Amino acid sequence: MNAHGQPPDQLDRRSYLTRVAAIAVGGIISVIAPVAGLFTFLDPLRKKADARGLVRIGSIHSLPHNGEPRKLPVIAEMVDAWNKTPDVPIGSVYVQKTGENTVRVLNAVCPHLGCSVGYSAAKSGYFCPCHRSSFSLDGKILDPRSPSPRGMDELHAEVKANGDVWVQFQNFRKGTADKIPV
Repeated sequence: MNAHGQPPDQLDRRSYLTRVAAIAVGGIISVIAPVAGLFTFLDPLRKKADARGLVRIGSIHSLPHNGEPRKLPVIAEMVDAWNKTPDVPIGSVYVQKTGENTVRVLNAVCPHLGCSVGYSAAKSGYFCPCHRSSFSLDGKILDPRSPSPRGMDELHAEVKANGDVWVQFQNFRKGTADKIPV
């Protein structure tokens, strides 16, 4: 018998089982914890990039009947990796009434280099102050010498039964002739 009052082979067996159990539990924890942390860290990358849904931008009843466009802000929830911020201005659009219940919505950013495009009622068109690009009311390039590689970007819009105008807001790559979403 040893100092603890147990036979020597039992102490060795208990010590051995305690050590094996400690190594097994430690091994499991050392594998599971980093894997769980990795899944949490990479969670935003595993999610599909969700296309921004429709955003309410105003009412068709507030638009002029003569087809003159109105610049309206686009206010939506902004999602940036792990952060969600509600009611943030994410851009602006020009909305033009084209029929009783139809609208044309153009992104208010110049496709050339991303400057904010202005509307001139006197000239009946859109004009970029940065590089002198000019666009007609339907968003097409007015001047063939325009530095803009394409017309203004038209966005998908819907007018609901109550007159609310909803738009699928998105930006497109600047400086290219193709309308490539970013």
